[in-house]
Order: sequence, then structure tokens, then C-alpha cells
Amino acid sequence: MQIIRAKPEHTKLVVPLFDAYRQFYKQKSDLAAARRFLSERLKKDQSVIFLALDGVGRSKNAIGFTQLYPSFSSSSMRRLWILNDLFVVPGVRKQGVGEALMERARQLAVQTKADGLTLETATDNYTAQRLYEKLGYKKDEVYFRYNLALSSS
Repeated sequence: MQIIRAKPEHTKLVVPLFDAYRQFYKQKSDLAAARRFLSERLKKDQSVIFLALDGVGRSKNAIGFTQLYPSFSSSSMRRLWILNDLFVVPGVRKQGVGEALMERARQLAVQTKADGLTLETATDNYTAQRLYEKLGYKKDEVYFRYNLALSSS
């Protein structure tokens, strides 16, 4: 397995994974919109995507990805990274792919002298919660999270 930082030319490899990730969170499949969204993020350098690849040469397969968005902490006055997306194809789960992607995200945070990484997951996504806790992430017991939805989709 190899972890690479995705560039715009890798968009076609990430799109099916991103679409499957969105479906996991009960969104409709939309490969064209996924391609536009990811392409724009990468071209404008608005996110960092790490891609897990398996195989060699032309037979490399994308088996997982994580997408991070930059943010900042006013209290610490330092960069934060929001680990927004993490997905591993079902056939290779429990083989260390998710953990390798999470480690690469941690390395990015260290390299950029970030205050930390933050993420959220569904309350019933126990597999992900176990991974995050194994890697040292702590569940927030101090703050509530609020959202104001401005669109229906």
C-alpha cells in the first residue's frame, strides 16, 4: 500500500471513493458533482486529500482516502486541520488502510505546526470511533456542536 497526496490529476481515482463515502452518509450518488467538487478543492488548494493505493504500475487501485480542510484556532492562534472525510473500500477494511491514512493526516498536522486535528463521525459509526480512540483522539465532553442548515441538500 502507498499513501500519496492527491493532485488534480488524481481526481478520477478519488471520485468513486468520495461518492461511496457520501452514500454511506445517506446522500444520493452523483459522480459528476463529486468530480466537480473535488476538482475545484484540489485546483484551488482548498483541501488536502491523501489517497491510499494498492497494486503496482498501471494496475494501482484506489482503496481509501481522507480529506482535510484547513482552519484556525482563535484561542491558540494556530492552524487546525479538520479531518472531514475518511473512507476505505469495504473489501480492504481492517487491514490498516484507515490507520495509515490517519497517520498521514497526523504527519501533515505536525509538518504544518498545527494545534491539532479535529473530526466528527456519526454517533452509530462504532468502527470509526474505535479507530479514532485507538489513535489517541478524545471525544469532546466539554463543548456542544451546533449547526445552522441553510440548504435542503
